[in-house]
Amino acid sequence: MIGMGELVILRHGETEWSRTRKHTGRTDIPLTPRGEEQAKGLAPWVAGRDIAFAFCSPAARARRTAELAGVPSPETEPDLWEWDYGGYEGRTTAEIGRDLPGWWIWKDGVVPGATPGETVEAVGDRCDRVIAKAKAHLAEGDVALVAHGHVLRILTARWLGLPARDGRLFALDTGTASTLGFEHRREVITSWNIPPSA
Repeated sequence: MIGMGELVILRHGETEWSRTRKHTGRTDIPLTPRGEEQAKGLAPWVAGRDIAFAFCSPAARARRTAELAGVPSPETEPDLWEWDYGGYEGRTTAEIGRDLPGWWIWKDGVVPGATPGETVEAVGDRCDRVIAKAKAHLAEGDVALVAHGHVLRILTARWLGLPARDGRLFALDTGTASTLGFEHRREVITSWNIPPSA
C-alpha cells in the first residue's frame, strides 16, 4: 500500500433541513448561507490534498459543496445519494418517535412513502460499489467523495469491514472533512469530522 492515496470524505454544508434535523434523502434542498460558508471553509484543506479523482452525489447540496470547496472535476455518482428514507423523508427522529416510541433508524429502518425507502444493507451495497470504484484510483492519489451524513457513515463502516448498520458509530457534522486510509495494509480511519477553517 506504499504510495496509496486516501479517501477524502466531505459531508455537504448545512441545509435548512439538516439544521432542523429533518431526514433529507432524495429531497434536493439547497445549502443555507452558513452551509455555503462551511463549504468555502473546506477549500484550504482540499487544496492541501493530492486529489487525483473525485466522486459526488447527484444532489445539488453536494455538488455545490464540491464546487465551493474546490474539489477538482467531480464525477456524479448515483450510488452516493443519501439513504432513501421513504415515508420518513422530511421528518425528524423526535417526530417519528412520537408515533413509534424508541424508534431509531439504525435499528428500525424506514417505511415506504413517496419512495420505497431502503434498508441499511441496501445502502451498504451501494457504498461497497463506491469503495471499489475509489480503490481503483488510489494508486494515483487521493479520491474525494462528496456526499451526505448517513451514506458516508455507512461507507466508513464498510471501509472498515463492519456491517452497514455500524455507521451509527461515526457521528458526522455538516461541512466537515475526514479521511480513510491504510495502516499496515489494513483499512483505517486516518482523520474524522474535521470542521471547516471558516
